[in-house]
Amino acid sequence: MNTAHRSRRLAATLLTAVLAGTGLTVAAAPAAHAAASDAVAKLPISSYSGLAVDSVHQRVYIADQRDGQAAGTVLVYDFQGQKVAALAHPGPVSGVALGEDSATLYVGESGRVVTYDTGSLQQTGAHSAAYDTCGRQLAYAGGTVWSTDAYVYQSYQCATATTSLDTLTNGTVSRTGWNDVGRLQLAPGARARNRLLMGQPKESGAANPFLASFDVSGATPVREAARRFADADGKGALDLQDMAASPDGTEVAVADATAGTRLLNAGDLSDAPGQYQALPAGATSTAVAFSGDGKYIARGAQAAGGTPDLLVQSADPADATPPLEFAFEGSLDGNGVTPRGLAWSEDGSRLFAVTRGGTGQEYWLHVIQPPAVQYDTRFTGDLAHSPSGAVAGEPLSVRGRLEWDGPAPAEPLKVTAVREDANGRHQLGTATVRDDGTFTVLDEPDLVGDATYTVSFLGDLTHRPAPDITRTVTVGKAPSSLTLTGPDEATTSEGVHLTGTFTAQGKALPERATLTVRRTDRLGTGSLSSVTVAADGTFTVDDLPRTWREVTYTVGWPGDDLHTGATASVTVYVRR
Repeated sequence: MNTAHRSRRLAATLLTAVLAGTGLTVAAAPAAHAAASDAVAKLPISSYSGLAVDSVHQRVYIADQRDGQAAGTVLVYDFQGQKVAALAHPGPVSGVALGEDSATLYVGESGRVVTYDTGSLQQTGAHSAAYDTCGRQLAYAGGTVWSTDAYVYQSYQCATATTSLDTLTNGTVSRTGWNDVGRLQLAPGARARNRLLMGQPKESGAANPFLASFDVSGATPVREAARRFADADGKGALDLQDMAASPDGTEVAVADATAGTRLLNAGDLSDAPGQYQALPAGATSTAVAFSGDGKYIARGAQAAGGTPDLLVQSADPADATPPLEFAFEGSLDGNGVTPRGLAWSEDGSRLFAVTRGGTGQEYWLHVIQPPAVQYDTRFTGDLAHSPSGAVAGEPLSVRGRLEWDGPAPAEPLKVTAVREDANGRHQLGTATVRDDGTFTVLDEPDLVGDATYTVSFLGDLTHRPAPDITRTVTVGKAPSSLTLTGPDEATTSEGVHLTGTFTAQGKALPERATLTVRRTDRLGTGSLSSVTVAADGTFTVDDLPRTWREVTYTVGWPGDDLHTGATASVTVYVRR
């Protein structure tokens, strides 16, 4: 499993480390830390329908068979990824939900809802329900269990079957009167809000699938808000894979296979003012889950190769802290997060991810421990640069120091840098922070004038971002130079032969330099034919003097936008 932080798709040079005890590769990009620990269990199932986390007993429940005639199983794992039990059922199971205080586990079967005591894992009841052949979904909200049922003769008909919403009340499962087409998805809203979420998948064939929320505080559900997402041209329709309410009940996150992660206002399901950054290119959204403490959100995806399949980040979309990214690859990990395959422990200390791979009938459980504490960081002192006289087209070093609270990072921190000049903003990539906190940003400014360097630390899951630090550097023209040599004496008949060299530092000239040549003698000053510098920087001047005595030859180059000009002279005594 490859793990990486990336800061809003900034180019990142991956660093490689090995997770202790797992033999799995971790790729840590700028401002990155691998998860504190990571356990992976290969699940003995060939299908998947639901996941529930019991933080009271520290157990994870995974429902196996979604539909068909085979016997189903609910797998029970602890928070270390060890299998605790397997709750066998005579027929297919298709969904799990936990009641108040995690005291009761509810399991959906084709013809009933079964309950278990979560302390003893003993079955405590079985409640008859309308027969379901499409995979009964369960959700606990408003103090009761809600489920779906749909009956068809062939499983392929489930995509467009009529699905009803049921409730388990006083030991009886009964229909509520709400129904629609397709395998309707259910998810609880925040407990304090007594809200139930319902979504229609794209496979239902509906031209514009819906998302809805219900008030379930009373005996019957009352719809509060509903939304269809397609525009007037039919574009942007919902492709629902998963949905989750924030713990405070103010927002709903939706995993949309087409649009990525949608963040909505829970009250009316309108778009929230802030949205999360896009998933990595090539990743299709499959799952979403808020941590129980509301600090983090996990966003799951299916992606090929080393493209991240899981992002763990601040639940606040305005927080610029780079996400922790995981790329699941191959037979040890699965190839991506399965739909509805994410859940957190109540305190946010563990994230559970179910991944799918192979032919789509192999599953893994990942137990991830994101760092739970964040420490402050700060830049100390001012930025410095060298050389002190910066010139266009030559290397420039910008140096500074970053300090952090808490323990030393497991992997080197990274800072990012930007240069702003008259031509706009230029990303300079990342620089590694050394153990003593110092860092060096390397650049080659290509424009004369003021260049402002801004260095940023965007933070990670254990370190908060630091306020940016800036320094303005005056970039001058690169120097150029000329040399000119000639004989001490010459004659008017044999002429004068001069040689010289031209050099220009900084950025290479777009074409060879052309030099002016002037001759000064007792008759006055005049211009001679210009000369072009050879590729190796040399040039020659040949002249037949017009008079005797001292003759001074001067060559010059006027310079350009990035280079200073230069002149050189030599005096020759000319005889008849």
